Amino acid sequence: MIVVVFSGSRYADWRIADKSRVLHGFRTAGINSYIQDERYILQLLNKSNHLINNAEKIRKIYFFGAGASSPERQEKIEIIFSQFFKNAKIKASHDVLASAISTFGDEKGIIGIIGSGSNAAFYNGKKLMPNNYGLGYILADEGSTNWLGRQLLKDFLTDVMPTGIREKLLHKYNLDRRLILDRIYYNPNPNLFLTSFADFIYENREETYFAQHIKKGLEVYIKTYLLPLAETYPDNLFNFTGSVASNYADVLRELGAEYGLHIGDIIKEPVQNLVKYYINKN
Repeated sequence: MIVVVFSGSRYADWRIADKSRVLHGFRTAGINSYIQDERYILQLLNKSNHLINNAEKIRKIYFFGAGASSPERQEKIEIIFSQFFKNAKIKASHDVLASAISTFGDEKGIIGIIGSGSNAAFYNGKKLMPNNYGLGYILADEGSTNWLGRQLLKDFLTDVMPTGIREKLLHKYNLDRRLILDRIYYNPNPNLFLTSFADFIYENREETYFAQHIKKGLEVYIKTYLLPLAETYPDNLFNFTGSVASNYADVLRELGAEYGLHIGDIIKEPVQNLVKYYINKN
């Protein structure tokens, strides 16, 4: 029995498979080894009946997560998971690698993630080539739901948001200056607060205010990540995963064409392709 996990900061998608068949598919809160400790992650695992009931039967776990970009963070996940899945061999890797495998398989290309966070890398068909990206929700994540939420709250706090948008926002959320600053600067997991406005932004995406922010975010993302990669690794296909890439695929493709990028597949959630890939490998 194998498990494939793809985790962003907001949620994690799980698939449990055995003998070439997916037995269970479910979602938990996200797992990010940068901002969560051992106790939190173990408590999260113990909340799932699917995991509790199958823990001893699971032999391999492929975990891909935001924050699992360094050997130290990957080892942290592997050690914590080994306490819960006592009979399993656990391999933790970066979410960018998961996105690459799910869209390119064993072929090469440039992979982009634009979801709760954002990142990009060149994939040679086996591994990702090192770069200086992936700086997280404070220093980077251009174009992501974190970035969009940050712009939204900044405009709200500085009174530059259109009145109609402000009224909609206040109707849906109980917001004021103190609450926002407390959630961002004094509470755990501020990135989850920033990304919590993703549905509101999507619901109002036709509003000029949001359409401009979405286009600006994707353009900044392209200039920051994709153009340097295109220069270093020319003549490659660009594939994408993530909610922003999927929800605003038409904007992404339009901008990609303007910048001369050959965009291929755009999928929202890579876990389904991932589990098929690893079922075939086992």
